[in-house]
Amino acid sequence: MRTPAPDSRPVALTVAGSDSGGGAGIQADLATMVAHGVFGTSAITAVTAQHTRGVESSFALPLEEVEAQRDAVTGDFAVGAAKTGMLATTEIVQLVADRAPDFDFPLVVDPVMVATSGDRLLEPEAERAYEDLLGEATLATPNADEAEVLSGVEVTDGESAREAGEAILETGVDAVLVKGGHIPGETVRDRLVTENRVETFEHPRIGTEATHGSGCTLAAAIAARLATGDPLETAVEGATDFLARAVRYYYDVGEGHGAVNHVVDLRNAAAREPTAEAVREVVDRFVERDVSRLVPEVGMNVVGATPYAESVAETAAVEGRITRTLEGAHPNRGVRFGASSYLAAFLLAARESAPELRFAVNCRFDGEIEDALEELGWATVENGDGNEPGDAFADRETPPVAVIDRADVGKEATAKLVAADAETLADRTLELCDRLE
Repeated sequence: MRTPAPDSRPVALTVAGSDSGGGAGIQADLATMVAHGVFGTSAITAVTAQHTRGVESSFALPLEEVEAQRDAVTGDFAVGAAKTGMLATTEIVQLVADRAPDFDFPLVVDPVMVATSGDRLLEPEAERAYEDLLGEATLATPNADEAEVLSGVEVTDGESAREAGEAILETGVDAVLVKGGHIPGETVRDRLVTENRVETFEHPRIGTEATHGSGCTLAAAIAARLATGDPLETAVEGATDFLARAVRYYYDVGEGHGAVNHVVDLRNAAAREPTAEAVREVVDRFVERDVSRLVPEVGMNVVGATPYAESVAETAAVEGRITRTLEGAHPNRGVRFGASSYLAAFLLAARESAPELRFAVNCRFDGEIEDALEELGWATVENGDGNEPGDAFADRETPPVAVIDRADVGKEATAKLVAADAETLADRTLELCDRLE
């Protein structure tokens, strides 16, 4: 008989509706909690038949069944935080509001009141009951439309978001996160309004309509982080970062717009070691074949990004680069994450337009290399003076194989090769090297 090795985790509770399509509601909440290392529990308020195209039907559970679920969870688990989502009816909103004073843990209220179409989802009595619920909550997370319902302030910009948040604070809620996803603009600005300050969290807007369930996911991420002991502002900052990545790398499922990728961080973390190993294998091939003739004076590097990389810290590269020696091309040290700055930044910029690209290498560039690239017939493009690193990839149906940076004053010319996988990058680099022999 083997000795058990139990895994102790913080516990979070979600009180919300079920989404048969898996993109929102209880399903999204539990997946998000798992992604944050939290054990998720639930009290289902309603069962909906929905998919990526919309909602087919909805059935609210009897009041006593909702309460029985809540009692079962809170009577057995050490709940560290809770969140509410779709509460469906006035009676359920009031039930949760009446029981909330007994909670000895933070409560995040996502006031699901207005559909994406702008239609009101609840009767006026339920909207008034939300005020009682908010009075017991740690945080409210309304979108612009919901903030207007709760405050009477039309939210169109930062100033009106602050005004709406301050008005909602009068219900007794500790803080209000007025979400900016419904406010037009190239940047999404979520504003956390508390009694003493307003803090803004900014993210570039993602060009996708796969945002169904994003509100559920954000509130669940905040609750999960609160359950682990994060302070409120830290929890909100981490959750908004999490959501931005989950929306960008959404699941391409269903016949509608897809679904938010609730476990994107877990998958990204799991890909770290395979990514580093792929870089090591490329470096080993370069050493074995001796690619000295391609190594620039500043040294060569190979960089690999995890599938959902958003920062240099999520790219693996050779520490100290690959240099030319009398014995051939050799790495100065091993492969580690965050080892590259310039080449990693270039790859991340390229991924803004071509997110399938995950690997890059920098080679020397001169007339001989230029002729070899021409003979190979690869798609190449030049980065002009003053261009951003990713400009070479913008407005192209397929990314180039090589990006040329010609020499400026005090700067060495380079040709950067890019690929979606490490093997292709290595094959192309060695093929270019062969052309020089």
